Amino acid sequence: MTLYDIKPRFQALLRPCLTRLYRQGVTANQVTLLTLIASLIVGISLTIYPTRMMFLLLPLFLFFRMALNAIDGMLAREFNQQSRLGALLNEIGDVVSDIALYLPFALLPYARPELVILAVFLALLTEFCGVMAQTLGRPRGYQGPLGKSDRALLFGAYGLAVAVWPNALLYSGWLFAFASVLLLWTCINRCRAALRLEA
Repeated sequence: MTLYDIKPRFQALLRPCLTRLYRQGVTANQVTLLTLIASLIVGISLTIYPTRMMFLLLPLFLFFRMALNAIDGMLAREFNQQSRLGALLNEIGDVVSDIALYLPFALLPYARPELVILAVFLALLTEFCGVMAQTLGRPRGYQGPLGKSDRALLFGAYGLAVAVWPNALLYSGWLFAFASVLLLWTCINRCRAALRLEA
């Protein structure tokens, strides 16, 4: 069970604004680019000003990003805006956004930069493993336990904890080590699912 499993309910909450955006001429690719640019701005801000209170931005923005990701997907599917360019922008935007938003954790006091970098690397690897299923002619893999939405929840919650509880900084190493284990598990699950489908 991952947050991806409750995605349809989240999309239903966003549906009232979907038709309005379409009528205003907003496209899926525009939403994808907006998400990427906003992620870079937040990530650069956290890098330049890696203070505890700045990390309060992270949970707020990650929720916003989750909404934008759902909206661009619905626009693409429901208003015939699917394209190869859109698929590339979506996959590249997700991994670049993850790098921008999560690497700044390495700059916080008591951080273990090597563990943060490992977790970010494994996060990118999970997305690569998910896309690999498509090279076998199968649906993209979204298996957990730590997919994109789950990572947003985990790291967003940690960003909030850092902002409101200074002692949370002391647990950075443990958190990113734990996240790395879950991310490696996610990679294995996605590869196993692709191989089962291929068989």
